[in-house]
Amino acid sequence: MQKNNPKVLNAWCLYDWANSVYALIISSTLFPVYYNNVTRKAFSGEEVYFLGLKISNTVIYSYSISVGYLILVLVLPLLSGIADYSGRKKNFMQFFTWVGGLSCIALFFFHGENIEFGVFFSMLAVLGYAGSLVFYNSYLSDIASKDRHDYLSAKGYAWGYIGSVILLLFILPLVIFYKQVGFSHELEAMRYGFLLTGVWWIGFAQVTFYFLPTPHSDNSLQHLLLQGYKEIHKVFRMLQTMPALKVFLFSFFFYIMGVQTVMFLAATFGEKEIRLSSEKLIITILLIQILAIAGAYFFAWVSEKKGNRFSILSMLLIWIGACLGAYFIQSEYHFYTLAIIIGLIMGGIQSLSRSTYSKLLPQDSPDTTSFFSFYDVSEKIAVVLGTFVYGLVEHLSGSMRNSTIALASFFVIGFVLLYKNRIENTRSDN
Repeated sequence: MQKNNPKVLNAWCLYDWANSVYALIISSTLFPVYYNNVTRKAFSGEEVYFLGLKISNTVIYSYSISVGYLILVLVLPLLSGIADYSGRKKNFMQFFTWVGGLSCIALFFFHGENIEFGVFFSMLAVLGYAGSLVFYNSYLSDIASKDRHDYLSAKGYAWGYIGSVILLLFILPLVIFYKQVGFSHELEAMRYGFLLTGVWWIGFAQVTFYFLPTPHSDNSLQHLLLQGYKEIHKVFRMLQTMPALKVFLFSFFFYIMGVQTVMFLAATFGEKEIRLSSEKLIITILLIQILAIAGAYFFAWVSEKKGNRFSILSMLLIWIGACLGAYFIQSEYHFYTLAIIIGLIMGGIQSLSRSTYSKLLPQDSPDTTSFFSFYDVSEKIAVVLGTFVYGLVEHLSGSMRNSTIALASFFVIGFVLLYKNRIENTRSDN
């Protein structure tokens, strides 16, 4: 297969442009706000009936994220094995794209009373999104030489960020000026946002599928089905002989629980506890996205001066303070201040975690793909547990504020593990 074809490389990057709209618009901004409002209106309060059970609408939303990612955890090694060894990765990528995009479009028909419908398709959308990314990422080594990987990966990320922001900036005026454009309510405008997201995702992805090559493989079906699980098990065994990497992964597992849960439920918290309007919440999440980029560069600079360990520990202290602060905030200005802080440390903690993990890997190991599959599975399990605990604490205590204390405890555990154990192979920790 020919590598470094400019048309193929640009087509690969365009898929980030296509599917990143889901992460920003459905996962982080519009859908959480819409879901809270329509279920509250349909059931005349926060308590809803889901499959015959009476429970808080936000608890159900937290649990749905947890269940969706639990399914991902179970099938991710299977998908990784297929991606690495199958000649059908393009077909699987197309399948998950259509599942995710059509699920976003289906959310247009969710109006509150049919809460099971909305939860089902929101879970299906995240499966389509994450499932397609497994095959998308696996194309990198097929289409580009190793010296182009970093540049191409960064380019794809940048295109994804730009594309998602462009679509959100297009949808935002529809929500704010809904009367002027002919909508009866801002919630109706949001429904069209779901529709646009699905069409955008599926539409731009067709360019990617047109140019991406179709790899070939002679591996048996049984080999494909089992390979991913074998790779995960192999990495787990290898970690027993790598204390520095093992300690970092334990720390990462706990603090990323808090990070991912905040990413998914920040808008829900702002809408329910602070009673922020939809447009203010959308603008705030957009601000967090932009600040996350600046934070990633700032803490990368800190790591160059003081080392990855120092930089991550510093961010974990700020995360602990932010979670504790969320328990006490009362006004929208407190929420904005907290959003600025979270935005700056969110980008930094994600980018430095991945780079630190990469530095701790054996430099001569041929199994970096397997190690990163293990990293990805660890992160997904953290999402399952984090969102479940968040919802459970709210369910038992009746307040999302108490859930923020639980999040703070995740960061505390991660901090203690990393602080007590020095990690090697990072700039100032050698």
